[in-house]
Amino acid sequence: MEKLRRVVKEITYAQDYTKLSTLHQSLIPILSLASSLYKAVLSIRHYLYHLGFFSKHRLPVPVISVGNLTWGGNGKTPMVEFIASWLADSGISPLILTRGYAGGDEARMLTRHLRGKSVKIGVGANRAATAACFLKRHGYLDPRDYLVEGNWHEQGSRINSRKIGVVVLDDGMQVSEHNLRDIKLMVQEVKKSLPIFFTRMSPLHFFEVGNMNTRIPLDIICNGVVLCVSAIGSANAFVQGMEKMGTLYVDRLDFSDHHSLRDTDIEMIRMKLKELEDKFGSMPVVVITEKDYDRDPEILRHLSPYKVMALCSELQIIPCRCNGDDDFKKLLKEMVEVKFLGANQN
Repeated sequence: MEKLRRVVKEITYAQDYTKLSTLHQSLIPILSLASSLYKAVLSIRHYLYHLGFFSKHRLPVPVISVGNLTWGGNGKTPMVEFIASWLADSGISPLILTRGYAGGDEARMLTRHLRGKSVKIGVGANRAATAACFLKRHGYLDPRDYLVEGNWHEQGSRINSRKIGVVVLDDGMQVSEHNLRDIKLMVQEVKKSLPIFFTRMSPLHFFEVGNMNTRIPLDIICNGVVLCVSAIGSANAFVQGMEKMGTLYVDRLDFSDHHSLRDTDIEMIRMKLKELEDKFGSMPVVVITEKDYDRDPEILRHLSPYKVMALCSELQIIPCRCNGDDDFKKLLKEMVEVKFLGANQN
């Protein structure tokens, strides 16, 4: 099953289908049919919700939803962290709701990063029930009280719609400035006034698996051999980031999103490391993402004597046509204001 997931992932992120193997190309019609069926089922589901066949749950607090326009691996978790941290710093205590896929690696990473801030994280497949449980246990701020006592309300806000839409595009460190503009124009064909921001993950430092309190500078892999091991939505940006750090050589082993490493996977990684060691005459270093570390921080210790490090990164808003970090935070402020007003009117 893992091999099939990998094949589907390779097809999904391929920019030129003609360069795929015969096996990959033979699966494209099947995947296209499955995609069409999935789209039809979703459309029917949305229509049934519209007709009232399925019950809707409304929370007594404003909700900000962070989702995908395409496949996973587009930076939802870092964006959730960015927004939650900003809300906490602004005096609002947010509750993050997550399904907790594959053991909750995202929830664990968010918990580490947001420790010390007034942010709560609820994990559960039924997010409405999870939210209700947290709100009952911890209480919540009435939007009407907040509007009276807070300082967010400003006259003449340029946003007057309760349904706010913002598109955030992750450039993956692989799209040219010209292509970024083309993408922006394409999105605005759907809705001209839609605010669009571009982001990328900016590397900060490494920490050694087994001692996450270490802060290892990025230049430690300069002129070295690196094996990138990951089980995330799209590893291209992660791998290309390693290649830009002055490494001698970068190889990769990609697993499907949220995949938990098994003993057979560890053996495969060991074999790849031995190949690299024989080829270059020096011990390669394994680099993983923080998400991979939080999924199972213990199993990667079995790669000793090879060093395993996790890359720490942070979300960065890329300035593009006057839309930068400050502009994004200003828009977030206006979004929160409007959502509180909307909750007050219900």
